[in-house]
Amino acid sequence: MTIRAFNQLLNNIGKRPALAVALSVLWLIVIGGVAFFWHLGSIGLIDETEPLFAEASRQMYLSGDWITPFFNGETRFDKPALIYWCQAIAYAIVGVNEWAVRLPSAIAAMGVISLTFYTVQWQLVREDILEQVSRPTRRWVTASLAAAILALSPEMIIWARTGVSDMLLTGCIASALFCFFLGYARGDRGQGIGDREIHNTQYPVPSSQSLIPNRWYLAFYVLIAGAILTKGPVGIVLPGLIIGAFLLYLGKLFEVMREMRLLVGVLIIAGLSLPWYLLVIWRNGWNYINSFFGYHNIERFTEVVNGHAAPWYFYFVVVLLGFAPYSVYLPLAIARVKFWQRKHWRSQKRSQQLGLFAFFWFVSIFGFFTIAVTKLPSYVLPLMPAAAILVALLWSDFFQDKRKFSTSFLLWSSWLNVVFVSAVGVALFYVPQLIGTDPAAPQFRELLQQSGLLVLGGMIWLVCAVVLAVLILRRRWFPLMGVNLLGFAAFMIFVLTPALFLIDHERQLPLRELSAIAVQAHKPGEELIMVGFKKPTVVFYTQRQVNYIKMSAAAGDYIRKDATKKAQADSVLVLAQPKKFPEMGLQPSNYQSLGKSGAYQLIRVPLNQ
Repeated sequence: MTIRAFNQLLNNIGKRPALAVALSVLWLIVIGGVAFFWHLGSIGLIDETEPLFAEASRQMYLSGDWITPFFNGETRFDKPALIYWCQAIAYAIVGVNEWAVRLPSAIAAMGVISLTFYTVQWQLVREDILEQVSRPTRRWVTASLAAAILALSPEMIIWARTGVSDMLLTGCIASALFCFFLGYARGDRGQGIGDREIHNTQYPVPSSQSLIPNRWYLAFYVLIAGAILTKGPVGIVLPGLIIGAFLLYLGKLFEVMREMRLLVGVLIIAGLSLPWYLLVIWRNGWNYINSFFGYHNIERFTEVVNGHAAPWYFYFVVVLLGFAPYSVYLPLAIARVKFWQRKHWRSQKRSQQLGLFAFFWFVSIFGFFTIAVTKLPSYVLPLMPAAAILVALLWSDFFQDKRKFSTSFLLWSSWLNVVFVSAVGVALFYVPQLIGTDPAAPQFRELLQQSGLLVLGGMIWLVCAVVLAVLILRRRWFPLMGVNLLGFAAFMIFVLTPALFLIDHERQLPLRELSAIAVQAHKPGEELIMVGFKKPTVVFYTQRQVNYIKMSAAAGDYIRKDATKKAQADSVLVLAQPKKFPEMGLQPSNYQSLGKSGAYQLIRVPLNQ
């Protein structure tokens, strides 16, 4: 199909709104289904963080205590309750399984890419109305590109498929920011045909005397409350920082605050988010305040927590890899915004400030967590929608005669794209030498090399590099992003997913198998002890408390002394690597082997022997 025929097809689709909406929904279902839902529950829980959430939610679901989260018999104050509520509700709907654990994350990711699509398409419609032109091809392709870039990026895929709070937080924050922009953009006060069409017929603006803000601002407040219930103060600090910087730059801070009915918004946020905090503090007192607000919020920002230190340039690397391969175009996409031209942006209609808003969204989150002392890759997940919008808007300029950037800069970025995917392709051939040995999966490196997945992955990216180079030499700029998307999709389907199954088979399946044996062999009152590695999956899959003891000698002393004193049974179950048993003072004659799988063995040790 030629470009002209493709444009004609999209023009015809644009004239039939129902068909355009149906195809848009289908597109979102396809890319979201592949990226987030395909094989979502086919892989077991991944130690260590995911089963902590999964088990705390299971305890909440079974006990009916929706206030205080528990894990392994102890309170778990790391995160607020919303993620546990969502997972517990998923358990009630689809059962207690891996699919239910990850379903809230996948749904949140789906919501983000859908709102990304809607917001970009809406902004381009406003632009066409203001310029009194019709460019349906540009609108639909750019919106589809933004959603696809976001969905098919490593950071989004990883956290959308992991049952922790990070994607739910991103879903709440990103959706709140989209709702803010849509509410803000509908506050245009201008002249001309375009403005009358926007305000008087389709999107009426509430009167200045109304106490209730427009529906998008209301949704913004509800989603901010959700973010606070997902991860605490950061749920309002980040959006506040982004929106505050954006409005101060434009000189509209107080104007928009009045328009948003900020007092009403604060009451909505407090009414939705504070009751749970008051209840959990009432029940747990200073233990909760010190643990959650002190340790997991203030200390994480001001000190290194759990050894998660990193250099100042850490998030440059995270964005480069987490938003790969599209990250190579981010510098040009940011420069395209021309954020230094304040007078220009202040003269623009609100609906045309999406690029500037995405810029402040990106740099605010990036800067905030770069300053924070504790650093983790997931912290910058909420900036990924902004990155996708910036790159998609860069590509939207190909539908206009006059671009906002020099072709020479695009040329350099494109060749950097070739170098980057070539480096990834070559690096895949050397992965076995780079990853080292995992004691929990000692055979994984050899099996990965034998599988041929690394060769296939390397070939996919090297072929992409060749195709990209040919397109660049022929000055065919527009298909470059399509090649990157197809390359990443192929890599995910044919390399990454089979590799994850291999990792699961070697690293997590042995623990699930031995957990099943422990459930079957368990005697009433018999204690289960895990020595060495702390693997929370054992608690989830055995559905019982596990006594974790790190040091082998300490475990041996515990079995000989403490376990004997408090025993309700005449034996204990011990799960560990076989090499740990002699270190515990146990010889084969001292225990009964119940099963061995992978790097682990489950034994029964008689007491009082």
